[in-house]
Amino acid sequence: MNIRRSIQSKIEEVLFKNKVIIIYGARRTGKTTLVKAILENFKDETRYINCENLVNKEVLETQNIEQLKAFLGNYKLIVLDEAQNINRIGHVLKLLVDTYPEIQIIATGSSSFDLANQTGEPLVGRSRSFLLYPLSIQEITTEYDLLFVQSKLENYLRFGLMPPVFGLSEQEAIEELNQIASHYLYKDILAFDGVKQSSLVQNLLKALALQLGSEVSYRELGELVSTSHQTVARYIDLLEKCHIIFTLSSLSRNPRNEIKQGKKIYFYDLGIRNTLIQNYNILELRTDVGALWENFCILERMKLLQSRKQFYNQYFWRSSTQKEIDYIEEYDGILHTFEFKWSTRKHPEQPKLFAESYPQSTYDIINRENYWKYLI
Repeated sequence: MNIRRSIQSKIEEVLFKNKVIIIYGARRTGKTTLVKAILENFKDETRYINCENLVNKEVLETQNIEQLKAFLGNYKLIVLDEAQNINRIGHVLKLLVDTYPEIQIIATGSSSFDLANQTGEPLVGRSRSFLLYPLSIQEITTEYDLLFVQSKLENYLRFGLMPPVFGLSEQEAIEELNQIASHYLYKDILAFDGVKQSSLVQNLLKALALQLGSEVSYRELGELVSTSHQTVARYIDLLEKCHIIFTLSSLSRNPRNEIKQGKKIYFYDLGIRNTLIQNYNILELRTDVGALWENFCILERMKLLQSRKQFYNQYFWRSSTQKEIDYIEEYDGILHTFEFKWSTRKHPEQPKLFAESYPQSTYDIINRENYWKYLI
């Protein structure tokens, strides 16, 4: 079953407003399915173009506007799928939107660092960008009820929510995740100029997977994978831009009592993370349940905020005496803090130092019984 993606309506709201629409996202998150669902509403007025096709690529790389228009035809809405394959795509899109503002162009890209670098300056003021995550539990509840989500919650922590994996049996999910990791996970980053060491990228990702939920040191990671901390920082930046991982920075406004410039790293999909370390065990047999739940909750919260068009500062917090808060959102001048506990029997209190330093802050514990209040 195709689940309607929450950003579809957001994209449809900005169609035909003289803006190029750019959809980013990791491979296999459903960008092609999404744009084809949008095209369904316009039937014969649309054209879908796969930019990985060499013939399409060659034609679209021309700067001759008459040739471009002749190739695109008299369509109202045109999708350029995997548009990062087109050299100087930003200039091509600028040329089209400036010359033919009545045509709506949607461009998708799996490697956002490549597409963003090519579209950033040429399309200033001429584009709207959207990030497509893996499926969210909010999206799933549009087709299934909350009881269904609750019954599958453990599976989501084990196999993630990539669209091709959703609804598969355990063995099928493992096979699909292994295929994604083998054929898609490194494709974009290794295609980037200057990234040649595939084994280094793989080892770094495995090290990050094993440190899930913990504060990371680039210098220590460099020692683990036998490279410099500068190289680690560069590769982590590229992995972020490929939407494989994301980082959370520490909140530090009291230098005497709080850590400075700390970072935690999480994965955009837990199935991918578990594939890297080849651990699909049931939760009862795992030692990383807390880290999985923390990653899951932060990620689902990010998806929910995006669907609501709410953009907050996000942090974690740790004191010099090792007291911690998993996740913080800052909005309306208030710090809203969250602790994630898979166990429903644990009810930790907000650290005293934090409560004293930020007396207006809020504090909530999210567990597997009340998560829907915060994530759906």
